[in-house]
Amino acid sequence: MNDNKQNNSHGGKTLNRRTFLKALGLGTATVAAPTIVSCASDNNKKLPVQEPPVGKMTYRENPKTHEKVSILGYGMMRLPATNGKPFGRDNDAEIDQEMVNRQVDYAIEHGVNYFDTSPAYCKGLSEHATGIALSRHKRDEYFIATKLSNFAPETQTRAASIEMFQNSLKELQVDYIDYMLLHAIGGGDGEEAMELFRNRYIYNGILDYLLEQREKGVIRNLGFSYHGEIKVFDYLLENHDKYKWDFVQIELNYLDWGHAKEINDSNTNAEYLYAELDKRGIPAVIMEPLLGGRLASLPKPLAEEILARDPERTLASWAFRYAGSFPRVLTVLSGMTYMEHLKENLCTYCPFEELTDEDKEFLYEIANEIVSYNTIPCNDCKYCMPCPYGIDIPGVLTHYNMCIAEGDLTRDRKDPDYARARKAFLVGYDRSVPKLRQADHCIGCGQCNEHCPQRIDIPKEMQRINNYVEALKRGIDRGLEA
Repeated sequence: MNDNKQNNSHGGKTLNRRTFLKALGLGTATVAAPTIVSCASDNNKKLPVQEPPVGKMTYRENPKTHEKVSILGYGMMRLPATNGKPFGRDNDAEIDQEMVNRQVDYAIEHGVNYFDTSPAYCKGLSEHATGIALSRHKRDEYFIATKLSNFAPETQTRAASIEMFQNSLKELQVDYIDYMLLHAIGGGDGEEAMELFRNRYIYNGILDYLLEQREKGVIRNLGFSYHGEIKVFDYLLENHDKYKWDFVQIELNYLDWGHAKEINDSNTNAEYLYAELDKRGIPAVIMEPLLGGRLASLPKPLAEEILARDPERTLASWAFRYAGSFPRVLTVLSGMTYMEHLKENLCTYCPFEELTDEDKEFLYEIANEIVSYNTIPCNDCKYCMPCPYGIDIPGVLTHYNMCIAEGDLTRDRKDPDYARARKAFLVGYDRSVPKLRQADHCIGCGQCNEHCPQRIDIPKEMQRINNYVEALKRGIDRGLEA
């Protein structure tokens, strides 16, 4: 392969885009989440964006290949669009390839060498955009991570899964994949989750196929990303001697470390996940260090407490430093839509300063307080989308959580702040979620529930939030239950 290949056309069989998306089970809707804003509300101090230094990136060593991997990984799930907004939801603009190129160039210049994508990201366009941006650089300057995202039943045949893998090579314009993942294993409950895993990777022989590709060098490192049922996670690690996992991608942040199961009984605390990898010597790739942006936009009292500890660091930087402060962590992924996000994260990791044990204990105390706010554990991952009735599920849940953080959730008309909070919730709701996409359009079909990694009962939450909205509109003291 030409290291500096700039021709964006591809030879061989070309998948029709609509057919490819349908095969993925995505239709024409995106699974890409909106941008993570480091300080998204007035409750969170926004520091001026600084220019990160060149040549100061911190690296971790892959114990198998001894290659140096940047501790900051670039998640290609939230790409910029030509209209200046995040590509995807409610945005008909195209991916801004020129901006993607510029940000990838800037990342590589500052030492980032791990880029994570998937056939499912950005309406199925992420691999293509990533391939264009990275193919302008020498192949030994970057590591590509992508996934076998065979969620839809029609993609779970051997032929369809192999075609998806081969298409990833073509779209990324590479001859080999550095880090290949079985995507989002663990969906479903109990034996249902195990059966889904077997359908996707065992019965069709695809895991054996991927192992063969690793033997041939077409895959350099093989792992999986975990969401959901712990039985599948445990099964794969119990068979580590057979599969020899080179890495595993898990959700880890200071809230999920000890509270993931408390927030949602179907989740697993990150403390357990990390410990299981650590005792087997398996490198961990970290996703959701900001928990869908929730740890970068905290309730005002908590934000002030963190900022008082170090006024020169943002809330996001505390969360990113936490995620990187474990020796088995190979890289921490961040979906960076805008240059300012990239620069801020580079400042955190160029060079990286690990948290002290005292710092970690401080964040665990913050996590205890976060739990008391009783927010809905939505990570804004978009796996629940598209809704067949057009509801903006993540938008509704995100607005509700934001109003909790801002103190704009009120149930008592006698509250002296009732009028202000009522107006803030209703006006903000209409501004952030179009009326035709609000919770009142939910019919309770439950299609979304099976795709939610956080196991949220989405129809129940939609009904609960709609009851609250209607109560606010009528000015009565009922609605959301405590």
